[in-house]
Formats: sequence, C-alpha cells, structure tokens
Amino acid sequence: MAGKRTVLTVQLRRLAVLLQQMREEAGISKEEVSKETGINVTTLYRIETAQARPQKRTLMTMLKLYGVAEERHDDALQLLSEALKPGMSRPFEAAVSEVYAAYINFETEALSARLFQTSFIPGLLQTERYAWAILDTAMPKVEASVIEQRLRARVERGKVLAREGNPLELWVVLDEAAIRRVVGGRDVMREQLERLSEYTSKRNVILQVLPFDAGAHPAMVGSFVVLDFPEPGDPELVYVEGIAGDDIVEGHNEIRRFGVMFDQLRAMALSPRDSAALVAEAAAQLR
Repeated sequence: MAGKRTVLTVQLRRLAVLLQQMREEAGISKEEVSKETGINVTTLYRIETAQARPQKRTLMTMLKLYGVAEERHDDALQLLSEALKPGMSRPFEAAVSEVYAAYINFETEALSARLFQTSFIPGLLQTERYAWAILDTAMPKVEASVIEQRLRARVERGKVLAREGNPLELWVVLDEAAIRRVVGGRDVMREQLERLSEYTSKRNVILQVLPFDAGAHPAMVGSFVVLDFPEPGDPELVYVEGIAGDDIVEGHNEIRRFGVMFDQLRAMALSPRDSAALVAEAAAQLR
C-alpha cells in the first residue's frame, strides 16, 4: 500500500551516509556485516542508499558491530527518530509517485532551487485554476479526488516561498512557450501570468525567460530542478521530469553537469527586468 512506502527524506539520506561511513571506518565489508548480524546484504545495500529505513533493533546491532563512540551512536539514533516522522508529502503520498513525494520532502528542507521549465509555469508559481487545468489534462482518466490531492500538494508546496525567516531562494529559467501557451482558457492564463508578474517583484525569486529567438539550447530534452541545502553534509540533488516518469539524480559529476547546463540557460535567457516586461506584455494581450 502507498502508506507503507519508505519515502526518501533529508534525514533518511543523512542516516544512510552516516552508516556507510561508520562501516567503512570500521573496515568491515557488507558480507562481514551480514555474517555477524544476519542482516541480508541486499537489505544492507538498501539501508546505505536510503532506499530502506532500518528498524531500531537493526540499527543498534550495526552500531555495536562498528564500535562507534557514544556521541555518534546518539547521532544515528536521533537521525532514525527524525526519519520516522512523516515528511511534508505524507498527506498526499497516495496520489503522487514515490519520487515526487521524496522531491516534495527535499524541497521543504532546501535552501535554494535552480529550475528550468520547458512547457508550463512551475508548480511553485501556479495559481489553483492553472494547476487544475494542467492536472486535468495530464491525468484525464484519474478520479477527481486524486487530482484534488495533487492540487493540494502544489498549493502546500508554494508555502516554501513565503516561510518565516528562510524562504526558499528560487531561480527560474522559463522557456517562452510556457507563457505563450494558453492553458485553461484566456481568463485562467491571464490570471496565471499576472500572478507570475507578482513573483518577479519578490526578493527571493529570480525569473528569466528563454526567448524563442535564442534558438537551440542545452536543455531541450526536458525540465529539471537543482536543489541546494543549508547543511554542508547534505549534497545537492537534481529532480528531473519527463514523459516516461520523474527521477532524482545524485552524484557529483551528474549534479555538476546540470549546474553547468543551468548556467548556460540563464546566460542565454533575457534579463530578469526584460523577462518581467515580457510576462506583463503576454498578460496584457489576454485582457
């Protein structure tokens, strides 16, 4: 059942990294851990890659075998306790994919996001009517109740841009097609573009439009988001969207590739001021 999934969170990823580090520092192989504790090698792999959350008893057995100091022992138990808490995605997990649920949790914890979107306004910046039009078209055979849950998820996600003290810092490069395609009718699209114009005045949001006349660009294959986190120990990750499904990408080389791609896109795009003017012009044309 969807409610029993192990959905990835920042805390679970931290715990996985810590346990692998402890095992390697102890000089113990996965096979040796399996032999000494009875933990299946496949299960251990899933724990160390944050695909599975260990039971407390299993964690205690691993820590004892690794001979870790009391302070680090307590750190691991604290991370497990935090990982057991439901993430921000919990109310919506029955209606969204496991990858998307994980992304929602990561987005909540992120310091900043660099986002490129090809064909529609990004979820964080969507109005409810625009979001409904997108979801209703993309999920024509899905029950209305499921679409409503996904809509609620998008509305809740948007709160990270206005949270007290540390709002998410968002840098968006938006293909011009996203502001020209009339989604949900002229009235819905005008309202969406006017909302987008409001976001261009916020200090924590930078919006650039990649115009049609910029020609070919390095991200024509699809949309992506690069998330950065406040804790140095939490590495960046990339969320990639596509027709075949979404995915979370990790690893220094892959993250660097997407980072370079985003830098190229923002260099090719209009300035934030010119982008704001283009969005306002597109909204005016729909009045």
